[in-house]
Amino acid sequence: MRWFVVNGLPPFHDENRRAEAIRHSGIRVGEIIAYRAWRVGLWWLWQADDRLRSIYMRDYFWQPDEPASGDVRTHGIYSFRDMVRSRQEYGFPIGDGEILFGRVKIWGEVVEHEWGYRSQFARIISLDHGDPALLEQFRVIYGVKVAAGRDTA
Repeated sequence: MRWFVVNGLPPFHDENRRAEAIRHSGIRVGEIIAYRAWRVGLWWLWQADDRLRSIYMRDYFWQPDEPASGDVRTHGIYSFRDMVRSRQEYGFPIGDGEILFGRVKIWGEVVEHEWGYRSQFARIISLDHGDPALLEQFRVIYGVKVAAGRDTA
C-alpha cells in the first residue's frame, strides 16, 4: 500500500487517483453499515469541543443534524468493513487525543477498498467504544445509542 502527501494535506492512498478515472457502473445497492473512528478534543483553541472531528481532515467536523459528505473522487468519507474498537485495530497513525469508535450508514457513490469504503455520504448510527463519559456526551449530541449487544470497553 502506498501513501502520498499532497499540498500538506493528510496522506491518501493512491487508489484515489485511480478512482478519478472510474466510470459509474450503474450498479445500485442499499445502504451499507461500516465502522470508523472520530477525534474528540480541541485542534485549535478557538474551536468548540462539541463536535466529532475527522481523524485526518483536521478542519472537518461531523454535524449532528446532517450527513457527512465528500467527493469520492478526491477524499470522501472513509470507513472500515470490520469493527474497530481501539487505536491498535485502527491500523493507521491517529496521533494524540481521545478517540471514539462507532458505526455509520454510508450511501451515495461508494468506492470499495481492501479494508473498507470511501463514500459520498455517511451518518453516525452508534458510538460504541471509547471513554465512557465522552461516549455518553456525544451520544446525546448526535442522538445515537450504543449498538445492541455492544459494550463500551
